[in-house]
Amino acid sequence: MDSLTQQTDLFPPIEPNRTGVLDVGDGHSLYWEEAGNPDGPAVVFLHGGPGAGAGAQHRRFFDPGHWRIVLFDQRGAGRSKPHAAIEHNTTDHLVGDIERLRLHLGVERWLVFGGSWGALLALVYAIAHPERCTGLIVRGVFLGRKQETDWFLHGMGRVFPEAHRAFCEFLPEDERHDLLAGYMARLMDPDPAVNRPAARAWNAYENACSVLIPPYPGSDGGIPALHLARIEAHYFHHDMFIEDDFILGNIDRIRHLPGIIVQGRYDMICPIATADELARAWTGADFVIVPDAGHSAMEASIRRELVRATEAFKAGAPATRG
Repeated sequence: MDSLTQQTDLFPPIEPNRTGVLDVGDGHSLYWEEAGNPDGPAVVFLHGGPGAGAGAQHRRFFDPGHWRIVLFDQRGAGRSKPHAAIEHNTTDHLVGDIERLRLHLGVERWLVFGGSWGALLALVYAIAHPERCTGLIVRGVFLGRKQETDWFLHGMGRVFPEAHRAFCEFLPEDERHDLLAGYMARLMDPDPAVNRPAARAWNAYENACSVLIPPYPGSDGGIPALHLARIEAHYFHHDMFIEDDFILGNIDRIRHLPGIIVQGRYDMICPIATADELARAWTGADFVIVPDAGHSAMEASIRRELVRATEAFKAGAPATRG
């Protein structure tokens, strides 16, 4: 039996081989780490949010005996500094940071792996630097279009009315006509007594809608909650800093790259229609629909398919069909 069928869940926990901090300018410094095989092919993990940060569990999607596993926290997120900072924090800045990190680590080309916001960032990075990518694995596809952010702010209430009601009712009644503006005013406030409750309310809403079967298998708050909510709202306010049709309009730049799209059938954060559009445009990618999952990468069936995807690339990059 080959490794693709033997490995049915995450690899065992591992510690980094080395860690560091990279100054990327504008007052920002990024935490990064490497794990696994230092002589193996490189893979870079792009976390979601924006603002969620990378964690120890994310190393476990990759066979540590094979891959040189690179994780980092994007601007303002996780262990990067300054914490929860939105200044000089745009999609273009993050794409530039990925390239700076690649050069800093001496990586020629790497597999790019990202979910949700990380999927958008992986695609935008690959469009900018296709020659630096051996392929892509994207999960819970988000393309940053206004219809997708409107769905998050309003549409999810059609499926999670109680969670959406709590999200709305956190704000005074006279501010509920513009949810993003109401949350922005609080999340950007420097006073923790103002920004922390808003961050908890924002994240509670997102977490409640993230899985097919509760509970959500992630963080329940603390300091990183502000990182995620503030940076996410900042990007929403600026339309993710990309044109609405940027990714699909530039898909020819990555059509030759092998890719695997993993999508939960019942993903309410990033509905499957978006992944389906990407799969129809990016004819070189394999499209894996997970029938019993929502959005979270840590749902059991999503984990399994993501590991199968990394194992497929380990065995040899999937052939392009385009």
